[in-house]
Amino acid sequence: MQRVTRYATASPTGKQTTKRFETMRDAKAFANKVEVDKAKGEYVSPSSGRVTIGELGPAWLDRQRGHMKPSSYRSYENAWRIHVMPRWGATRTTSVRFTDVQAWLSELSGQRGAVTVRFAHAVLANILDDCVRDRMLATNVARGVRLPKRPPRNNVYLTGKQLNLLADEAGRYRGLVLLLAVGGPRFGEAAALRVSDVDFLRRRIALHTNAVYVGGTFVVGTLKGNKNRTIRVPSQVTDALAVACEGTDRDELIWPSTSGGYLKPPGEGSWLSGAVARCQSADPTFPRITAHSLRHTAASLAIHAGANPKVVQRMLGHESAAMTLDIYADLFESDLDAVADAVGDVLKMCSRGAQ
Repeated sequence: MQRVTRYATASPTGKQTTKRFETMRDAKAFANKVEVDKAKGEYVSPSSGRVTIGELGPAWLDRQRGHMKPSSYRSYENAWRIHVMPRWGATRTTSVRFTDVQAWLSELSGQRGAVTVRFAHAVLANILDDCVRDRMLATNVARGVRLPKRPPRNNVYLTGKQLNLLADEAGRYRGLVLLLAVGGPRFGEAAALRVSDVDFLRRRIALHTNAVYVGGTFVVGTLKGNKNRTIRVPSQVTDALAVACEGTDRDELIWPSTSGGYLKPPGEGSWLSGAVARCQSADPTFPRITAHSLRHTAASLAIHAGANPKVVQRMLGHESAAMTLDIYADLFESDLDAVADAVGDVLKMCSRGAQ
């Protein structure tokens, strides 16, 4: 008759686990491994792996609300609801396999864009990261998988002539077009501006509030990165802003909606699309643009005016100059020719001096 040996151990939280073994030798080997794992801080109770991804997901989402911007949170919430929960909701954490995650992402890549796939992976991987930190898993098998590459950026930039034409066609939003395309604020930052935020004498605009339109409602909060910033603009912009502010109290929005609230980002059938259509009638080469294209135009005008990446970063409110270089790498291509010519001139001078 085969002998069955039981081994009871306590997890770091004090919960006892009992495991059955066929021989005393197997039980002792397991006991030694458990003690080693405890000493190294790597012990994971077998019962911890019984929880499913579906049980952990909602709590993980709730923990993101306090530090994540509404637009970002919505992207993660959509990824959880549409992609992660249907596939992994009933799966136990210990049953998630690296190859299964890779197969899921490969299948999803054939149906959705790279950004959507990356959001879905981030949700699953972050949930499992928390399991590792809570000693519910030893490792996160969702890390190290191959992800689809982001598509190359295709930024649209207006020339100075095109910008002036668009501003003229924008009517009462002339100052808004010039501000977006010269100062480079995000649309929500510009929509939240009040008259008191503009220093007309010093040509400074204080950005400290962002009115983001998410899921059919406005979420008003701090700027992206939680850092206020001040942008400097030329007199052409402040002159246009002065016209927009005429007859408006200092605490009122510069560009309120027809209902008096914050202005929504312009889409199809908006004042911006109408202005673009009129520009295209006057100039067939005029590109199709969005409000965010005007922010790209601000970067383009600044770089071509000689601004270095650090200045452009501060103007746009990017997290780092590296991020600015990554987004607008195409705008710095001409600098490579200028540097090559300058180095060539130095070499010529050195060559003449050596003769």
